[in-house]
Amino acid sequence: MTETITSRPVRPSPSAPPVLGGLGLFTVLLAAALPLIDFFIVNVALPTIGADLSAGEAVLELVVAGYGVAYAVLLVLGGRLGDLFGRRRLFLGGMAAFGLTSLACGLAPDAWSLVLARVAQGASAAAMLPQVLATIQATTSGPRRAKAMGLYGATAGLSMVAGQILGGLLVAADVAGTGWRSVFLVNVPVVVLGLILGARAVPDTRSPRPEPVDVPGTVLLAASLLTLLVPLTEGRAAGWPLWTWLSLAAFPFAAAAFYAVERRADRTGRTPLVPPSLFAIVSLRRGLLLIVPFSIGFSGFMFVVAVALQQGAGLGPVDAGLALAPLAVVFFLFSVAGPRLVTRYGTRVVPAGAVLQGLGLALMTLAAWRSWPDLGMVELLPGAALAGAGQALQLPVVFRVVLSEVPAARAGVGSGVMITTQQSSLALGVATLGTLFLSLSTSLGMRDALVTTLLVQLAAVASTGLLSLRLPRTVA
Repeated sequence: MTETITSRPVRPSPSAPPVLGGLGLFTVLLAAALPLIDFFIVNVALPTIGADLSAGEAVLELVVAGYGVAYAVLLVLGGRLGDLFGRRRLFLGGMAAFGLTSLACGLAPDAWSLVLARVAQGASAAAMLPQVLATIQATTSGPRRAKAMGLYGATAGLSMVAGQILGGLLVAADVAGTGWRSVFLVNVPVVVLGLILGARAVPDTRSPRPEPVDVPGTVLLAASLLTLLVPLTEGRAAGWPLWTWLSLAAFPFAAAAFYAVERRADRTGRTPLVPPSLFAIVSLRRGLLLIVPFSIGFSGFMFVVAVALQQGAGLGPVDAGLALAPLAVVFFLFSVAGPRLVTRYGTRVVPAGAVLQGLGLALMTLAAWRSWPDLGMVELLPGAALAGAGQALQLPVVFRVVLSEVPAARAGVGSGVMITTQQSSLALGVATLGTLFLSLSTSLGMRDALVTTLLVQLAAVASTGLLSLRLPRTVA
């Protein structure tokens, strides 16, 4: 007997938990795509933004970093607020704010206005996105949850690639003379649709035992992430002034203070922002360790390829975006097949995916070495296709593993921790691999800088493969 997915949420009896229907699942996945698309959509638009707003390199990096840092810093808080006040309320409020801040980005009169709007956009995304996974965790179970989590992972991975492709197409299309502004304005009608569907189809859930906001933990987590991410993203463009080194030196102390405060709160029976006891769940702990190198390598790769193809190979925004189209197509196809492979082979598909991704990255590195500067979709196609297949066998599965044993009462904080780990690692990838590439390009030239950076990412892929061997064999 096959399971029927309805187009509206099932209305349960008062004692039964709410159930997420097909339309509700589509709506939350649409919301999940928006923040990730917007993290990557600006990569190919940065040269046009810089020329139009007379923005220097440091300010342009803030356009990327301001969004990513605000997003990462506030994600866990967003999950806690959803547990406390209701996930549907935070979901709809965050989505509405995301639409308004996207409009502000698209209408920004100067570069600093754009930076401020991007920071606000990242904060809005942090209110919206944790509610997606928390809602899935609280309203699905068994095969339905496995399917929903698989679709979430596929949506996340595809959004990161599609964002860069969409950005190139929108900038080149110059819709109604909007140019780069369309990469932000396109969010507005999507948000309106999401709000209409969300009001109708997304059930309301909250933690059965909501706790007040952990103010000391929130402040210390923000301090930890800011002292690490801000100097790494801005240091090179600013010339590594003294404040960047002082900030990096403060990071381990801020992180240690955060851990001590959270551990004390956990031991005294209060619910900290990030409960250390949550990491006693083996599947969550090992899955998070794998997400870090995967996300660092992925975001660094996307940023570096966008810059290299435009500034080095001389491609326009459309060709630079479409160069990764094979990766997106193959990622989607393998994501569809992923759940069946996991059912049959368990988490062994994750190290197999790392091997495929590594082979694909090696082929792209070889193509860059041999074909430069004539590098485009044709030259990158074999490697991009293999890399897309490998990534599709890793990311959706790891997302399922991380949250598979998190209790429903902690769905908000669990999803917030996972997405914070992913988003912080995405920001770190742009900061570290991007800085490495841009620094080497001045001394080695664009080709050798690209090849070196891709080889560094290959080492990150090897680490994900080794870490994946420690995942539980089956997904609960």
